[in-house]
Amino acid sequence: MNFELIKAVLFDMDGVLFDSMPNHAYAWVKAVEECGLHMTREEVYMNEGRTGSGTINALAQRTWGRDATEEECEKIYAIKSRYFNTCPEALPMEGAAEVLDKVREMGMKRVLVTGSGQVSLLDRLNQAYPDHFTKDCMVTAFDVRYGKPHPEPYLMGLKKGFVKASEAIVVENAPLGIQAAKAAGIYTIAVNTGPLPDQVLIDAGADIVFSSMQALAKALG
Repeated sequence: MNFELIKAVLFDMDGVLFDSMPNHAYAWVKAVEECGLHMTREEVYMNEGRTGSGTINALAQRTWGRDATEEECEKIYAIKSRYFNTCPEALPMEGAAEVLDKVREMGMKRVLVTGSGQVSLLDRLNQAYPDHFTKDCMVTAFDVRYGKPHPEPYLMGLKKGFVKASEAIVVENAPLGIQAAKAAGIYTIAVNTGPLPDQVLIDAGADIVFSSMQALAKALG
C-alpha cells in the first residue's frame, strides 16, 4: 500500500475506537428476547454495522415473516439503548489513540463512519480522542438511508472527506462493514478485536487483517 497517495482514513467506531461490542451484544440479546425475537451473541457481531432498524427488520423477517413497524423498531431500539446504558462504560480501544496520532502525523484526515446511533458513545468520541474528529467528518446512523453492508455510509464518508476511493483507507472490525467499504471501492484494513475467526473477515473482503489496534499502530511505524 502506497501511503503517499492516501489523504484520509475512514474509521468504524464500535470495536475499532471503543471496546463497546460486548456491551452491544449484551444489550441486543436482552432487548430482542424481551420483544419476542431471538439473536445470539455471535449474530450481533455478524450484524455489526447495520442500522438499528436494519437489524430489527432482519430478525422480524426471520421470526414474523415481515418487517417490523416503525413503532416496533423505535420500541425495541429504545429497550436496547436502555440495556446498553446499564453496562459499564466502554473503554477506548487499546492502541486506537496511537493509530489516530500516527494517521494525523502522516497528514491524513480522520473520518468516522459508524452504523451506531448510540448517542452516549458519540458524545464520548471527542472526549476520548480530542481534536481528531469534527462533526463535518462524521457519518452515523442518522445520516444514511442504508446501513452497512450497503456502500452508502462509506461513499458518504468519502464525500465528507473530499477524497476519492483510491485516496482512502478504511479501518473496520466487522464483516458487514468490510463488505460496505469494499463495495465503495476502498482498500480495507480489518482489525480482529472480537470473537470471529480471521477467515470471516477475509471472506468479507478485507485486504489485510491485524490482530489488534496495537498491531496496526506498530505496522504504521
